Amino acid sequence: MIKKRLLIVAHAPSDNTRTLAEAALRGACHPDLSGSIEAIWKPPLETQPEDVLGADAILLGTTENLAYMAGAMKDFFDRCYYPVLEKKQGLPCAVYIRAGHDGTGTKKALETILTGLRWKLVQDMLICRGDWQNEFTGQCEELALTLAAGLDAGIY
Repeated sequence: MIKKRLLIVAHAPSDNTRTLAEAALRGACHPDLSGSIEAIWKPPLETQPEDVLGADAILLGTTENLAYMAGAMKDFFDRCYYPVLEKKQGLPCAVYIRAGHDGTGTKKALETILTGLRWKLVQDMLICRGDWQNEFTGQCEELALTLAAGLDAGIY
């Protein structure tokens, strides 16, 4: 069986954001899936264009920093944008944002970049707003599970 690769690129500078990235990885590897999904989590600063080129879907996770995405996520896009631009058009994509405020600027910036890359958002962006809430973990896990299940079922 050929496994499909789900790449999780998530910035996790704190215990809470690490919890979200781990929840996403757990959702992407859920036992109810057929086993045809290989999910890996890489921090943005360690992710290379080759990682994206080898992915069948991508989940992006970032913090909101000064009404924008984390600098590490911006660095990921700066390094990977042109090397993957022509080769990964239509890449199924999902996003979660850990926003201490409203996440609007971060969402807008990501929408602009994803439009340029021509990646396909297959779900609405998840914005985990305000003070930490334990339900953020379940929301990120469900987001990743849904992305992985669609990939597993051949929907995208």
